[in-house]
Parts: sequence; structure tokens; C-alpha cells
Amino acid sequence: MQKSYLQLHIAVLFLGLSPVLGKLITLNEGLLTWYRVAFSAIILFFVLRFSKVEKRLRFSEKVAIGSVGVLVALSWVFFFAGIKYSNISVGVVCYCIASFFTAVLEPLMTKTRFRLSQLLLSALTILGIALIFSFDTSYRLGIALGIISPLFYSLYSIYNKQLAGRYDSRLINYYQMVGGTIGLGVLLPIYLYIFPARQLIPDFRDSIYLMLLSAFCTVLVYVLLTQALKNISAFTANLSMNLEPIYAIIVAFIFFNESQQVNGSFYAGLFFVVLSVILQTVISVAGGTK
Repeated sequence: MQKSYLQLHIAVLFLGLSPVLGKLITLNEGLLTWYRVAFSAIILFFVLRFSKVEKRLRFSEKVAIGSVGVLVALSWVFFFAGIKYSNISVGVVCYCIASFFTAVLEPLMTKTRFRLSQLLLSALTILGIALIFSFDTSYRLGIALGIISPLFYSLYSIYNKQLAGRYDSRLINYYQMVGGTIGLGVLLPIYLYIFPARQLIPDFRDSIYLMLLSAFCTVLVYVLLTQALKNISAFTANLSMNLEPIYAIIVAFIFFNESQQVNGSFYAGLFFVVLSVILQTVISVAGGTK
């Protein structure tokens, strides 16, 4: 169990860098995400080629795993859209609402009981998001887009947990990235027709950032996360992801001077988000739950 929590928090640490790289990359959110999943699929292809992993899967299994990758790809599109239409600090905190969606959706999808503690902790997160939503009307489009992202991510986490106990994490993530590349590739022409992009191919600087985003903030993160999900619940994983904003906000404050762009209601909202993480950790340790 301790190893799983360590894997989870290392994943969260690297994941905290992804919004920073997303802000630095000049491509729009649709193209950015497509290159991210495509590069990640290529990296994982070579990882699998030189590793001793049983790679034989039925076509139906590949499709099932790949379809889950479409969910995470859509999650990233809205995540980066939220950041680009607001800022890093606001965008990453909106992602924390994943714990609420998971607390509601996981019992419905797995036919298990609702947990009052999960709903109450999620309510703290909702309160935090509401306070942040009220702090600046100019960021409301970014916040609205950012809130859609965790809905897709919650569905991804629930389905991914079901896969984690059956397949090697590297194999899962490879087919998910392939599925995300194909699925998003089909939707991308429509997306670009509605939201035209000035730049379709990344320049040298963007290519470097995309490689870092793919290798460390995607492949490494999601392999570690899938491994951790073998022993912890999707809800606990998503709630722990709420620590991501802390890492991202620290970087945004230092390098992007975003401390000048937020006010007291933002910090109040952030307080409730962090409080929900602390309480979940205390409840999990005290009750011996996952």
C-alpha cells in the first residue's frame, strides 16, 4: 500500500508540470493534445518493444482499452482549453472537481454504495471551485471549460481501474495513447473547422516541450498511476490529484507572476480544496481504507 501511495504522489508531482508546459506550448488545445498522445504512443511503442511484457491481446481488448484513451484525450483538450482561456492557477484548481464526479459516478457504474465521507469531501472541493469561479468574471469561460475536463477524467479513472488488475500498465497506456491518437484524430478536423488554428505543426521549441510533456508528464505519470490503481480506489487517486494545483501554482507564481492575477476568494477556494485532500488522507489512514 505504501508503495502505491508513493507511486501516486510521484505521478502527481510530474503531472503538476503538465499545465506549465501546456501554457508554454503555442499550439491550440486540440492540436497540443493530439501531439501529446501521438508522441506518447510512439514512446510507449519502443518501451514495450524492449520490455518483457506479454503483448498478445484480442482485437476486442485493444478496442476496449483504446476507447478509454479517448476519454483521457478529451479530458486533456478541455484541461488545456481551461488554462489557455484563464491561467494556470485557475485551470488546475478546476480539475479538482474530478473527486466530485468520481464520488457520484463510481458507485453508479460499479453498483456499490455511495460513501457519505466521499460526498462530503467532494462538497468541500465544490465550495472551493465556487469561490474561485466568483473571483474574476473575465476567467469564467476558462473555468467553465476547465470544469468539463474532470468529468471525462473521472470516467477514465473508473474504467482504468477495471483494466489495471488485468493488464500490464505499460500495455494499457500504449493502447490508450493509440486510441486517443486515432479518436482525437477523427474529431480534430471538425474541431479545427470550428476553432481555426494559426499553426498546425509545432516549431522546435514546442517540439521540445511536447516531448517533455509526453515522456515525463504522460508516459511516466500514467504508468505510475495505473500501477497505483491496483491497490487504491479511483476516488482516492482523484482526490490526491488535487495536490497537482499546489505544485503547478507554485511554479506559476514564481515564473509567470500569477500571484498578481488572483485575489482573496481564490486563496479561500484553494484552502477548501487542500483541506479535502488532508481530510481524505486522515480518513484513509485511520480507517485503513483505500
